[in-house]
Amino acid sequence: MPTSPSSSAQAARENVARQLRDLRKSAGLTVAGLAALCEWHHAKTSRIENAKTAPSPTDIRLWCRACGTESRAPDLIADSLHAESLYTEWQRRVRTGLRQLQDSYIRLYQSTGVFRIYSPTLVPGLLQTSGYTRALLSANARMLDIPDDSEAAADARTERSKIIHEAGHRFLLLVEEAALRYQLGDAEAMAAQLGHLLTASALPAVSLGIIPEATPERVIWPQETFHMYDDTLVSVELLSAQVNVTQPSEIALYLKAFEELRSMAVYGPAARSLIVKAIDAL
Repeated sequence: MPTSPSSSAQAARENVARQLRDLRKSAGLTVAGLAALCEWHHAKTSRIENAKTAPSPTDIRLWCRACGTESRAPDLIADSLHAESLYTEWQRRVRTGLRQLQDSYIRLYQSTGVFRIYSPTLVPGLLQTSGYTRALLSANARMLDIPDDSEAAADARTERSKIIHEAGHRFLLLVEEAALRYQLGDAEAMAAQLGHLLTASALPAVSLGIIPEATPERVIWPQETFHMYDDTLVSVELLSAQVNVTQPSEIALYLKAFEELRSMAVYGPAARSLIVKAIDAL
């Protein structure tokens, strides 16, 4: 896997920084000279050019004006906003509430034909019951220190998950066996969640694979949770942020990893046996 899941975002930031640096040099301006024209400290110019600080739209407009290239500003602003959208801290994503976060995925889900989801520790959201989701999102609210609207957010996620019953979509879902063991909510809620997996895994559009804990000689180790939407976007979930990977070479690497992980999973009766075993362990 990539050494840093945020490499797509960083590459996009560096591209914007490089273009701004080239404009300054073409205009014959020094770092200090551009800073003076923009009326900010020269250290800010250096931070922007080294992709340490993301320029605001106003920063880019002032920069282009100082370089006599105001016509370049709209494209550079668009590139910069795109770069920042690739790496988004959870605190920013949930500032309007956890329910709003759930609703923000609806259009993406509707436009995706093939979902590939790998989760090492949690039941994928598409297969979560409301009780499991409430426990998870309530814990997330506490971690992020935001108002807890997990009830409404769980309802929104449950509604969104109805897409697994709609024609035109396929769902290739992989979990590590450990995800069946990590209890969220009380034992009753967890039992309901595991029971739902037995039902959902039988749906025609759903392929649920479970990678057994006892898999000998793994060809690839457990990875971070990631969602692949067709072959155009990979969304990686980190503790502090969501990283959206769009570079074709990185997407190809995640697809390769997914297929390797998929080859180690069990399906059908073998997968159901592991789920029943986890239910019995409760």
